[in-house]
This record gives sequence, C-alpha cells and structure tokens, in this order.
Amino acid sequence: MISLTFVLNGKITTIETPPDRRVIDLLREDFGLTAAKEGCGTGECGACTILVDGESRLSCLMLAAQLEGRSVTTVEGLEEGTNRVGRIQAAFIRHGAVQCGFCTPGMVLAVSDLLDREPKPDRERIREGISGNLCRCTGYQKIVDAVEAVISETRGKGQNT
Repeated sequence: MISLTFVLNGKITTIETPPDRRVIDLLREDFGLTAAKEGCGTGECGACTILVDGESRLSCLMLAAQLEGRSVTTVEGLEEGTNRVGRIQAAFIRHGAVQCGFCTPGMVLAVSDLLDREPKPDRERIREGISGNLCRCTGYQKIVDAVEAVISETRGKGQNT
C-alpha cells in the first residue's frame, strides 16, 4: 500500500491504495465517481477519459501511483456553474449528440481538452480531437455539429471557449 496525495476535482485528497491499482477503479470504487466508464479496459474506446493536469488521459491505463502530486478532473468535477463543460453538455443535448450516454463523459472531456489546446478548430481538427473516443450511437456527425455550435456560441458572446 502507498499513500497518495493528489487534487481530485479541486480538492486535495489523500488515500491509501495499492500502487498498481488502476485509476478508473480508484475513482469509481473509492470515490464514487462513476462518469468515467470502462468500455474496453485496453485504452481503445475513450469512455474512461479524465483530465490529468488538464490533459486527456485514459484512466483504465493509468496506475494509482501515477497520480501522486497531480491534479485529476472528472466530469463530476465540472458539472457546476456555466463553464465551458456545461456549454458542451448543453450543445450535445441540443444537437442530438447524446443517445445512450455511455461515451458522453469521456467525449465531453476530450472536447474540453481540444478547445483548451485549440480554441477554434475546424471540422477536421474536431474529428481528430475526438478520434480517441468511440461512439456507437451517433455516427459522430452530431457530435462535431455540437462542438461547432459551442465554438460559434462562445465566439458570439465574446467568451473564451
């Protein structure tokens, strides 16, 4: 067992855990944060996407020991207020980019990461930005439309994406 201290959704957290425990299991079982889903367990689907130090990471491929001193954000940590993630989620709903919802938390975080790196991507860059996240329901077109809407709405309101 090791003692880990890291920031989880804005709060400093310390926990005792085996160092080789997967981050997805730690989040779901110890913290009750279930938005990150295990779709494949091999890093192929993106359903387990979280942000670590602001960048997309696959929690099914990370070990608990890798969190020491880092900042972890899940969708649960971004639901409150009218931040960009809320705007992304609302656009997904408006544009029919949500069907079963299994991929949505990972997809929303991947889009947020993309917009942090590139505030005004074109359709091709949006497709590339979400390419690590699989969706079996929407065919991606509606997801790309939703991301374009977020960019357009943000530009119209003079806000940062």
